[in-house]
Amino acid sequence: MKKGVEIKNRKRILLVSLFIAIGFIIITLRVFLIMVIQHNQYMKKAERQHQKTIHIEPLRGTIYDRMGRELAVSVELESLYGVPSEIEDPKFVAAKLSSVLGMSYHSIEKRLEGHKNFIWLDRKLDPNRVRKIKDLSLDSKEIGFLTESKRFNPKRSLAGHLLGFVGMDNQGLEGVEFAYDKELKGEVGWLILERDALGRNIFPSKHNYKPSSSGKNLFLTIDEVIQHITEKELDKGMERWKAKGAMVIVMNPRTGEILSMGVRPEFNPNITGSYKSSDWRNKAITDLYEPGSTFKVISSAAALEEGIVKEKDLFDCSKGEIEVGGKIMRDAHKHGVLSFAEVIQKSSNVGAIQVGMKLGKNRFYKYIKDFGFGEKTGIDLPGESPGKVRETKKWSGTSIGAISIGQEIGVTPLQLLVAFSAIANNGHLMKPYIVSEIRDYEGKLVKSFKSQVMRKVISESTSKRLTDILRTVVEEGGTATKAAIEGNLVAGKTGTAQKIDPETGTYSHQRYVSSFVGFLPADDPKISIIVVVDEPQGAIYGGSVAAPIFKEIAEQVLTYLKIPIMEQGHTLLLSKGP
Repeated sequence: MKKGVEIKNRKRILLVSLFIAIGFIIITLRVFLIMVIQHNQYMKKAERQHQKTIHIEPLRGTIYDRMGRELAVSVELESLYGVPSEIEDPKFVAAKLSSVLGMSYHSIEKRLEGHKNFIWLDRKLDPNRVRKIKDLSLDSKEIGFLTESKRFNPKRSLAGHLLGFVGMDNQGLEGVEFAYDKELKGEVGWLILERDALGRNIFPSKHNYKPSSSGKNLFLTIDEVIQHITEKELDKGMERWKAKGAMVIVMNPRTGEILSMGVRPEFNPNITGSYKSSDWRNKAITDLYEPGSTFKVISSAAALEEGIVKEKDLFDCSKGEIEVGGKIMRDAHKHGVLSFAEVIQKSSNVGAIQVGMKLGKNRFYKYIKDFGFGEKTGIDLPGESPGKVRETKKWSGTSIGAISIGQEIGVTPLQLLVAFSAIANNGHLMKPYIVSEIRDYEGKLVKSFKSQVMRKVISESTSKRLTDILRTVVEEGGTATKAAIEGNLVAGKTGTAQKIDPETGTYSHQRYVSSFVGFLPADDPKISIIVVVDEPQGAIYGGSVAAPIFKEIAEQVLTYLKIPIMEQGHTLLLSKGP
């Protein structure tokens, strides 16, 4: 009996010892796991409990025009934050703030409830609202202000589509702001605050601080004065013709520098929320349209370069219509027999189709591509469309005729201006660009951009011959006499294109795109301009709608740039290039 009890006691002792041993093993393994395997993880967790990182937002770089005038800057504003874990009466605070912030009482109360140590209540407030909030005399432990920077365009809507805008956290979202966001935004700094067991901040050491680095500054090719002239005349044209929209680009044909780019309806980056997202779009580079008669210049350049026509070659346009692939195509007005030069001057569809047919689809397609259609120009702006050009194997029997008069092809205003500028530039196709220089915060040059020839599309001889023909378009007997400028020679071409009716899929007889593209002085081009007016009311022809806008802009730009006016061979003004 006694021996049996001893055996039972020994078993109990062994069992207890086993449990104790297993416990020690588990504890040892757990300690090993924490101290060795998961050491870094727990160290980081401990740091999060005892440290608080504050990010220091950098100052975004300034955008200047070519003369150093500010177009987009950063200003410092106060942002309101709350500390829900410190707020004793969320309802009281919410009631106080709702009237000033313009937010509902319940939405503020809901955000203030809980145990978070930090929330944003409203950011980048105007000074008047900040003053009203401070007058509420709320507990500084419950709410407070931090200084942040906000993007501001001092000229409001001027060049708004081109400049673009930034988001709440100062990241570029459209335009130049987006394309050069990396250069403009700078580098975020940080400050690590150590906290004691009660959560109180302990003054950090110098090793816990990294200052932010300001963003770089951009200098554009845009000239604020030319941009203002452009947009002023655009607004007049929009009002005069009650148009749906309009676009103008002014460019230096010799260098590819964009001097202005205006789009209507307008867009003010300072109040982005007041617009639909579709209004942000820079339609001068994103939206396609059929160019109509302005595209006749491309087939004409190709025909002259290939030697298949001469200026005095005759084309019978007397019927006022021509059959192509079983389809009848007509002139707006009957013209009779015209020389090749007169086909361009009077913008005869019948004559232009005959030129296109003589050229042939393969050679025509080659020059269409050489002039840059169907591909992006490479401008340093986001969202550019490559346009729409079908390969010849996808052309129908009527395509050679349609494309000869600017149908069955989609272009952007920028593409057409760049192609037209090649004629002004002795056949050299230039890459358009917006940013000329990048400089650091202290003004030191970081990078500069220069003009770049993409390729030579026609000879200098063809360029001069075609320029002489395009001058007649603006002279008496041409379609663009309203683009003529006294004392200066203008070369240009009108365009009047029917839009496709989305309901029927056929060409509309009520909706048109009116355009004019030209350069001057024709004998020594300094500027090239394209004007595109979408759905004008009361008139449809490019010579009536777009040409006068071209004239008003060109005259003022010539005066501003002091480009010489030639009259009977005498220079009246001193020259000063853009």
